[in-house]
Amino acid sequence: MSQTRRRRVELGVTLIELLTVVGIIGILAAIAYPSYLQYTRRANRSDALNTLTLAAQALERCYSQTFDYTQCLTLIPANSPNNYYSITPTVNTANYTLTAQPNGPPQDGDTQCQKIAVSSNAGESSADASNNPTTQTCWGSN
Repeated sequence: MSQTRRRRVELGVTLIELLTVVGIIGILAAIAYPSYLQYTRRANRSDALNTLTLAAQALERCYSQTFDYTQCLTLIPANSPNNYYSITPTVNTANYTLTAQPNGPPQDGDTQCQKIAVSSNAGESSADASNNPTTQTCWGSN
């Protein structure tokens, strides 16, 4: 009977062991989750960058035929394909600026690239939540 009891004790998991494992998993999750969010936000920026690049190309093609950017407004999408960013055009006859801003979670937490823009005059630009320039971070290889 003592051998049977000993086997049961050896086969079981104590509450202390279980709490230790749960604590370790919690610590790993607390470290990994913010890194995961940062990675997905950085990956989702491509949604805005691709949309701005394609819209700028469409505007340039249209301008080469009409010599007026205002006639090309229908080519600019209101949102990026995955709906992570809203696209705002500022267009006059001779130049344009297209600005992408986060449309909500998860991209609204991307404080490095709160405003991503492309312009016929200034080219690519971007700014963080404090309106500091972050063009290399957002448009460069990140």
